[in-house]
Parts: sequence; C-alpha cells; structure tokens
Amino acid sequence: MRSFHAPIRRAAVPAPALMLLALAACGGGQPQQAPPPPVVQVATPIQREVYDWDEYVGRFEAIQDAEIRPRASGTIQDVLFSDGQRVSKGQALFQIDPRPYRAALASAKAQVLKAQASLANLRSVAARSEALLKAQAVSREEYEKNVADVRTAVAELEAARAQVQTAELNLGFTTVRSPISGRVSRRAVSRGNFVQEGTTVLTRVVSTDPIWFSFDGAEAFYLKYSRQNKAGERGSSRDTGNPVEVQLADESGYNWRGRMDFVDNAIDPNSGTIRAHARIANPDGFLTPGMFGRARLLGSGTYRAMLVPDTAIVTDQARKIVYVVGKDGKVAPRPVVTGPPADGLRVIKEGLAPTDRVVVQGLTTLQPGMPVQAKLTKIQAKPKGDTPASQALTTPPAADASQAN
Repeated sequence: MRSFHAPIRRAAVPAPALMLLALAACGGGQPQQAPPPPVVQVATPIQREVYDWDEYVGRFEAIQDAEIRPRASGTIQDVLFSDGQRVSKGQALFQIDPRPYRAALASAKAQVLKAQASLANLRSVAARSEALLKAQAVSREEYEKNVADVRTAVAELEAARAQVQTAELNLGFTTVRSPISGRVSRRAVSRGNFVQEGTTVLTRVVSTDPIWFSFDGAEAFYLKYSRQNKAGERGSSRDTGNPVEVQLADESGYNWRGRMDFVDNAIDPNSGTIRAHARIANPDGFLTPGMFGRARLLGSGTYRAMLVPDTAIVTDQARKIVYVVGKDGKVAPRPVVTGPPADGLRVIKEGLAPTDRVVVQGLTTLQPGMPVQAKLTKIQAKPKGDTPASQALTTPPAADASQAN
C-alpha cells in the first residue's frame, strides 16, 4: 500500500536580508575602520624686508623737442642731412641762398666807412671852431652846433656798426642749424622751395638721451605718497629721485631704470590724475619718443612681511584664507591680508605668525578641524630676475613688491 507525503514548503528570505547576512559573514561582525588622515605638506612662511612697487602705464617723451623754422627768408639752396639721422647741436641742416644777405652785409660795412669819414670831417670842423672861438672869430652858437654835429656823427657810426652786426647775423641765419642733439625727422621742404622767416616749418629734431617716461597717477596714489612723505616713510618724488623701472611692450622684465624727475603741481579735475615723469638713460637711442611702456615706481618704505606661495591661499568669497596645522594635528582656516607678489611668492601683511605651519600642498580635500599627517617642507623663493610682472588687482594697478637689499 502506497503512502503519500505532502511537500515541505520553505519560507522565502528577502534579498536585502540575504545581503546583510553576507556582509555580516564576511566582516565577522567587526565595525568598518576609518580611512587614514590625508597627507599634506606644510612650511613656515619666509620672512623678508620688502618694499612695494606701484605699476603705471605711459609713454616715452623727448625732453627737448625742437620744431625747426628759418630765421631768414629765401630759397633753399641745399639740404644737408638725411631724413631720420642723428644730428649734433649746431650741425647744419639747410642752406638758404646767402647772396642777398652777403650784399646787405657789404652795404652795411660801406655805411660804416661812410660814417667814419663823416665823423672825422666833423671832428676837424669842431676843432677849428674851438680855435676860432678862442680868438672870438666865430660865435659860441656856431661852435656848439659843430660839437653837436660830432655827437650825431658818433651815434650814426654806432648805428652803422649795429647794422653790420645785424647783417652778419642774417647771413649766419641762412645756414639753418640744429639747436639740440638728437634725431631729425624728415625734411618738410626741398631744394628750390622758398621759405619765410619764422613761418615755414623745415623739420623737427627731438632729443633721445636721456628721455622721459611720462604717466598719469591716480589721486589715491598721490595721497598715499603724500602721507608716506609726511610720516617719513618715503620721500616725495617732487624732491626725491625715487627709482623707476620700465618694461617695454615686448619684454617680460623691467630692464630700463631711471629716477623720478617731475610731479605736476595740480590734479586734473576731469580725470582725477596727476602728471609725472621719470628720467631714463638712453645712450644708444633705442628708446623712442611715443613708445609705450609699463613702469613700476617705488611705492613704500621697507616693511617686514611673510611670504607664502599663491597656491597656499584660498579665496572664500571676499576673504583670503590659508590653512594652518595646529599642535593637535588638525587644520584650521586662518584669514589673512594679502599684499603684492614678491620673488614669485605672495606677501602676507596680516594674519600669520613666523612659526605657523601653513599647508602648501594637498588643500583640495581639507575641511576645518580635519586631522592630517603633516610633512614639513621648505618654501623656495624664485630669483629676483624671475619675479613675474606685477598684476593689476585694483584700479589703478596694485603694487608689486621686491626684497629690500
């Protein structure tokens, strides 16, 4: 006789429960370990005595700029220079036909001879009148007339001599000479052209060595310099030849050096700026009037500052912060006041102490209060010649800084 057994039904286990059981079996029931603290590189700030540079833009200007006009009228007989060449003070540039002026000089000299002869004759007459007066052969009135004639002849002789000097000057003016040393422009007239005294422009000569670098400074900078001068921190450029360095449009460094030479006596009410210029040596004439350049002017006295890499500084909205590792091994944000760049680093004016350990690498994952493994390194300043050009951070441009010697 057959017996029948009912099938055994197994309870279904939910999939999430199976996963939990598997994890428990693998972990042996132990809690998961926390990841190790991130490794960061820290360094103490470099301490330096620095001074600020303020940056400006401007153009080179000739110290002397002479528009050449003739002082004698006449026909251009010869042009004595090549367009654009360097000329010396007193060098002949144009020759105006001198023949009419030579004739005028000869006539003036003849008038001198005539006046001399007339004077000699009148002196003889006056001498005879004096002898006759003693003998009472002529009246005193006639004698005094003869003496007056002598005085008149003396004056006429002096006038004739002055005419000779004038004629000699006019003859000399037929050779047009450069009043300054520098570079001459193109000729504005050619041989055979008639030129008018004091009217016709012949050419232009500009001096090249030294040369001015002219720029406009903002009123804010002018006030800063005035207050520094009053406090004895930095002399005014009106009285002190503060150093200036200039960078040309195709240069990466400030290769041209000079000193302040002039600050204007008033601020332009339309632009709110004041005009100034520096004197730059230009012995080979490379710098040309009208050329563009960027200048940096000594903008402060020396002050002690901390220097850190720009990569160590984080911008948090309007604040600048650096991360500092404390004695407990945890990072904390530190608000700082940054200054200009110096030797490839950033000046920190406020917020850091010389012993602070600043995070210089590994900032991307940091959070305030996070424990870290700090590895000590050293901040390296770039050589002075490799310092990047100062960047405009405000309007007008902010300062650059250099290490004080």
